[in-house]
Amino acid sequence: MPKLRDIMTEDVQTVTMDDNVYEVALKMKEYDVGAIPVVRGSHAVGIITDRDLVVRGLANRKPGSATVQEVMTTDLITATPDTSVEEAAQIMSENQIRRLLVVEEGNLVGIVALKDLTDHGSTSQFANHAIQEISETKGEHLRELH
Repeated sequence: MPKLRDIMTEDVQTVTMDDNVYEVALKMKEYDVGAIPVVRGSHAVGIITDRDLVVRGLANRKPGSATVQEVMTTDLITATPDTSVEEAAQIMSENQIRRLLVVEEGNLVGIVALKDLTDHGSTSQFANHAIQEISETKGEHLRELH
């Protein structure tokens, strides 16, 4: 069974809690990513997503000079490089997340997105299940909002 170390992205762009959300948005655009881990040194302390920028930033009238700390997600769901791809898909499905930080002793060593699971041919069944679970729940949540 493949492990996350086999499919994770290791060269991960990061930000710190003191960076501002405008800088984060520019970095997301430059690297064409929807989430960037927040670190203190090499220790993962959060993640900021495009959704965080909109929901916690713009919707709460926080200007582009607001700090990452004001809008980031701090309840991290993580895995280790030795976590199996199947287990990672299960974690992502259960926690309704599209990206999973990979850490060793608290230090960020990589990130895995649902796309990484689908790109890995032998694991597509796990990824497809995770995508279906996340999409169904997100869809239900959106229907409840309307």
